[in-house]
Amino acid sequence: MKLEQFLNKKIKVEQVKSGLKLNDRQKANLIGLGLRGIGSSVEIVATQAILGMIRKIKQIVKITN
Repeated sequence: MKLEQFLNKKIKVEQVKSGLKLNDRQKANLIGLGLRGIGSSVEIVATQAILGMIRKIKQIVKITN
């Protein structure tokens, strides 16, 4: 799935795995997106910056419309 298809649309980002083994920059991306733990989700508008943050932690999040 290409993340560019979500550009300027409202998306729901859900954390599906733990962030314990992530490095500090990836953990900062989780906090920046507003995700606080497994099962937490947030609805945000997909800008280039948001998509870049998601790209860095794509292994632990799920994206839906």
